[in-house]
Amino acid sequence: MPDGLVATLGEFAARTRSTGLDGYLAQDAKERVFDVVGNSLAARDEEPGAIALAVARESAGAPKAAVIGSSDRFPPASTALVNGTLAHALDFDDTHLPSVLHPSSSIVPAAVAIAEAEGASGRDLLAAVAVGDEICVRLGMASYDPEIRNSIFFENGLHATSIVGTLGAAASVATLLGLNAEQIAHSIGIAASMGAGLLEANRTGGSVKRIHCGWAAHAGVTAALMARHGLTGPPTVLEGRFGFFQAYSEGRFNEGAILDGLSETWELPRIFYKPYPTNHFTHAGIDAALALRARGVEPAEIEAIELGVPAPVLRTIAEPAEQKARPLTPYHAKFSGPFTVATALVGGGGLGVYSNDFTEETLNDPERLRLAGLVRCVADDEATDIFPHQFPAVLTVRLRDGSELSERISYNRGGPDRPLSPEELATKFRLNARQVIPAEQVSELERAIWALDEAPSVSGMMELTH
Repeated sequence: MPDGLVATLGEFAARTRSTGLDGYLAQDAKERVFDVVGNSLAARDEEPGAIALAVARESAGAPKAAVIGSSDRFPPASTALVNGTLAHALDFDDTHLPSVLHPSSSIVPAAVAIAEAEGASGRDLLAAVAVGDEICVRLGMASYDPEIRNSIFFENGLHATSIVGTLGAAASVATLLGLNAEQIAHSIGIAASMGAGLLEANRTGGSVKRIHCGWAAHAGVTAALMARHGLTGPPTVLEGRFGFFQAYSEGRFNEGAILDGLSETWELPRIFYKPYPTNHFTHAGIDAALALRARGVEPAEIEAIELGVPAPVLRTIAEPAEQKARPLTPYHAKFSGPFTVATALVGGGGLGVYSNDFTEETLNDPERLRLAGLVRCVADDEATDIFPHQFPAVLTVRLRDGSELSERISYNRGGPDRPLSPEELATKFRLNARQVIPAEQVSELERAIWALDEAPSVSGMMELTH
């Protein structure tokens, strides 16, 4: 029997499955499913999703679980690979702070695939999603170093989303499979040997990051299925001399972040929803630009722009400067402070900026490129002090008449301090889903998701996604 930290996590998962979720937690879990399904539908035609689907088709196997936005059905691990890739492909997925990771894009696809394959109820799915997200973000929080105000994973170039997402997905799937606390612990222990992901694509391009959540979901399913068949993990897989935190964060981790208040104080409701399909570090700059537009600033009158952000995010959204001013691809543009500010200044769609703002056409739009070329990105002390509990920014523009205007955004939309309203969350879902399925079917899908806690299975919901 595992007797280290992983044993406690296994007991937490088994206990949550047994007791169920309080009403507010069940509602939050439904909202996570709602957001992931919408994001995944909108990403159906994105290249990484198509690649993952091609790989799954080549692997084939028993058609037990449905791909979102497609009539294809595969074994759960292959379905999780595709759906997890779709969930993260647009960079529209939820974010937890200060761990700086996207939990639901690995957890929900893995859990839904197994729930459908095993005939689990909607209530069981929601409990498993809550368990997986909670374990995922607590492991991510354990790597946060208050002295450097950043994740140790991130400092080392590691993508926490995929590394701890694999462990959270394994816990979620094991919970749905009905495994006992010991087997759930083994699932997490096995998954710790499977997670991976590097962040260099955030800086300089490449599409591999967009499959990180798919691979985490795939690995999480595989780990839990192996545990069901008797494979075991190390009892000290997290804290041991050659364990997870030694390998990924130099042995530095906060045990209290994992254990304190477990089962009592949930991090789940603190996970931010994204209003914009861009790297989260760019959101406050977008909000500031939209606010300046609302104040009457005309893009043609702007002759200089300064974007002040937390010092640690400059390497992600401001460097290399020449590439951020002229992004290489539409996806690369989502990680550019200058380009996202320019996009918001010329007027975006959706909730302010939307997916159709990142295309080959917009990438070469002369006005966006002119404005992006005017942006100078700098470290702002006030923003740095707040980071990473928020991702703030201050935007200052100088106009042709010599006047200057500034907007400071200290709290990101979509989080506990500035939550998206139910209607805003629904607008995001509908914009995404209507790209793939008819409006009437979108409404049916919405109703099916909101009724998950009463649904005997998830098959009806999944049938409505294509």
